Amino acid sequence: MALLKIISPEGNERSVELDEHNSLGRHPDNSIQLLDRIVSKNHCLIDAADGKFILKDQGSLNGTYVNGERVQGTRPLKSGDEITLGSTKMIYTAASEAPAVAAPGMPQAGAVPGRVTMTAGMVESHIRSKLAQQSAQNFMTERLVQDEAALRRDYEKLRVSFELTRAIAGELDVGKLLAKILSTAFELLAADRGVVLMFDDKRQLQPRCVRTKRGEATEEVALSSTIINEVLRDRAAVLSSDALMDSRFKGAHSIIMQGIRSSMAVPLIYSDELLGVMVLDSQVAANAFTAKDPQLTQALANQAAVAIQNSLFALKIEKEALTRERFQRLLSPAIAELVVSGDLAVEKGGQARDTTVFFSDIRGFTALSETRTAQQIVDMLNEYFEMMVETIFKYEGTLDKFVGDEIMALFGAPVSHPDDPIRAVRVAVEQVRALEEWNRVRVAEGEPAINIGIGINSGSVVAGYLGSSKALEYTVIGDVVNTASRLCSVAKAGEIIISKSTYELVKDHFTTEALAPTQVKGKAQALQIYRVLGEKTPRT
Repeated sequence: MALLKIISPEGNERSVELDEHNSLGRHPDNSIQLLDRIVSKNHCLIDAADGKFILKDQGSLNGTYVNGERVQGTRPLKSGDEITLGSTKMIYTAASEAPAVAAPGMPQAGAVPGRVTMTAGMVESHIRSKLAQQSAQNFMTERLVQDEAALRRDYEKLRVSFELTRAIAGELDVGKLLAKILSTAFELLAADRGVVLMFDDKRQLQPRCVRTKRGEATEEVALSSTIINEVLRDRAAVLSSDALMDSRFKGAHSIIMQGIRSSMAVPLIYSDELLGVMVLDSQVAANAFTAKDPQLTQALANQAAVAIQNSLFALKIEKEALTRERFQRLLSPAIAELVVSGDLAVEKGGQARDTTVFFSDIRGFTALSETRTAQQIVDMLNEYFEMMVETIFKYEGTLDKFVGDEIMALFGAPVSHPDDPIRAVRVAVEQVRALEEWNRVRVAEGEPAINIGIGINSGSVVAGYLGSSKALEYTVIGDVVNTASRLCSVAKAGEIIISKSTYELVKDHFTTEALAPTQVKGKAQALQIYRVLGEKTPRT
């Protein structure tokens, strides 16, 4: 089978064997997921056709490149081709030239982090017999039960399931959950040591929980990749009643050196997805595990896999909720959902966009601050910002930032609408109206009225996420932004000042008044500006 060597943006390498159909992208539903923020959700396909593999771009934003050339439509691959998706590079090797590799996620010989090491058997190729798949975990109806032994086995499976369910009920922390799973396994089986290995984001097995009967924290546990590879390949339990004599593991150096007399490994499978492997062994008894133990342990593992997956789902939901909360402080709820779902990329860099930039500022704020305590000013600003931002989000604008009492908002970035300039001016009109209502209440309570000036400008800006890899801020840069800020400074209390570029885009929807050309800082020539008086056809 053809091979794809993948080099991540961080320089990490992995190799995958290509199937007949391969989808590549950032979304986890792809057969080959690429954790690269510049890669599209569903970036490209690599499919087998007539003995060759054909690459097809799926309309990705940043394109798919082969040997430096952007792929338009489809392109046949030849051995040695370098494929670039975002910051990820891949080397394609045809089937005739591809070296034999371990299956995805197979553990390799060598050290594994923690107190667990993994050693390859000296003659793993001698393992030729394939273990039978575990029998279905379904239970027969009462009228079909005729064998007392089968009844006892079913009872034992139910007992195992009950004991584990009771032990792990309500536990969502993965580490604590795995510890309880091994603890329950030790109560049910004559094991001296146990390890749970799970796949990481790179589909490599990593030890997540280790337990020994003696509880020695410094005790090192060596696992045989001979056994684990067989479990991963066959997705079935492996039982060795006496590893020193079991012909399937003859020559498996790691087992012999440790003197393991009994060993058992079972896959952790949830809805046909292989999550990892649980390994139990005994160093003191040749028949520590009986013939029924693999079936009981598999029942335990199946129950454990469900609990593990539920825990992972809970962590994912919690993470998404935190991400959603963070983005909803910046973006309207609808746009924040796009970011959380992966439909809108959050990636470092910028692109040119036609954007309407909105600035508003409280007039006389400095004088007001001198007559109030810091806490009174904070309380007033919070109430004011809440009201203003609600209006911005109502028209799907993006809150860029607060600077003291100033608000900067964007319409057209990161998501654009055909009527973004109209939306921006409409927000300004509604904010002035909302402020009038708020001031009636404030004056009635003996507080001074709050007045704002608003400046709006439209044009091409560079928009994107700027900052470090750990702290990104979505913003826009360009002369359009500076001019909008200057217009805000020109606006008097209660005024909405727009540039000529914005005027041309909204003049059919709003009543305006042309003002005398105005000189603003940073501009060699005076600007033609307009005052917005209201909407021509007020909406109900």
